[in-house]
Amino acid sequence: MKAKFDFGEAIRLLKQGKKVAREGWNGKGMFLFLLPAGTIPKTAIHDPMLRSVLDKNGRDSFDALGSIRMKTADDKILTGWLASQTDMLAEDWVEIE
Repeated sequence: MKAKFDFGEAIRLLKQGKKVAREGWNGKGMFLFLLPAGTIPKTAIHDPMLRSVLDKNGRDSFDALGSIRMKTADDKILTGWLASQTDMLAEDWVEIE
């Protein structure tokens, strides 16, 4: 049986590059991971709006803030996952190998 922990520990593990999930989630295969902050070069940007902002400001890159992302039950990536009150107070968080 996996060790269960609270949301604070889940955040600490995310910052260490680990994946976490709640045992109480209904979707199978769902988990969270952290995309750390970093500098993104313009050559890696495919979004036309973002490229136009960089072009307008004469920049070749931008600094991206870190974000918590979710791998959903249907194998999609949700950027900017937000915890609910229930998630934050839950004590059924587990580390995903």
